[in-house]
Amino acid sequence: MDLHPDDPAFDPETQQRHDRRRLFRALNLSLAFVLLLAMVYSAQGSFDVRPFTIAPLSVDGLLGILTAPLLHGSLEHIAANASALLILGTLAGAVYPRATLWAIPLVWLGAGLGPWLLADPGTHTLGASGLTHGLMFMVFMLGLLRRDRAAIAAGMIAFLFYGGMVLTVLPREAGVSWQAHMGGAVAGLVAAFLFRRLDPELPKKKYSWEIEEEEAAARGDDELELPAPREVPLLWVRPEHPEEEPRGVVLRFTRHPAVESPPREPPTS
Repeated sequence: MDLHPDDPAFDPETQQRHDRRRLFRALNLSLAFVLLLAMVYSAQGSFDVRPFTIAPLSVDGLLGILTAPLLHGSLEHIAANASALLILGTLAGAVYPRATLWAIPLVWLGAGLGPWLLADPGTHTLGASGLTHGLMFMVFMLGLLRRDRAAIAAGMIAFLFYGGMVLTVLPREAGVSWQAHMGGAVAGLVAAFLFRRLDPELPKKKYSWEIEEEEAAARGDDELELPAPREVPLLWVRPEHPEEEPRGVVLRFTRHPAVESPPREPPTS
């Protein structure tokens, strides 16, 4: 977690240690969830997955809101979602540890309610793509809302890798649940607005002219003014009665015989 800027223990070295610890914690948690998805996928052949998928507008399909993100239909399906979860989960957890902790349940719920409300009757939805869309939209929106250096960098990285998710919230490809994508994206945007202030901002470096402006504003000065001449310290002051000062002595410096130049001979024509 970030140290609060007002914490007396705050310093750049301590902050770097906390940043590294927070990054590795987010990476380990994301990797643990990916391993959980892999374990569930390897066990799917031993049981019927239909009761655990999302069935639209069905009471039995409500269970799938909680369990469907853990199921996948193919190896390519789980590989695509696992890589996105690993990158986006690490990015969100490293930059916004508190906001991400509160946002994940909301994104999980939104990714399930989207297909439960909007999908065609008779279909069954499964997969964690709604979670990936929720994380991407949350990180990107937090970059626009907070606008500090870390938030802007995280938003740009998320959009650079997964900006195409903006198009997949609409119907494009048969067999792909755009409803889960839209539900997760909407939940991610809502989470960004709700939890944007949970993580403290890092203190900004102030330059000398900024500090002077703040001090002038605190004094009520509209603008910086030069001090009066009498207030400027001088390195030397002319004596008031120079005739009373002892006169200087002129020292005569003679040329050393060893360095005297020899007499020049007259030029010959």
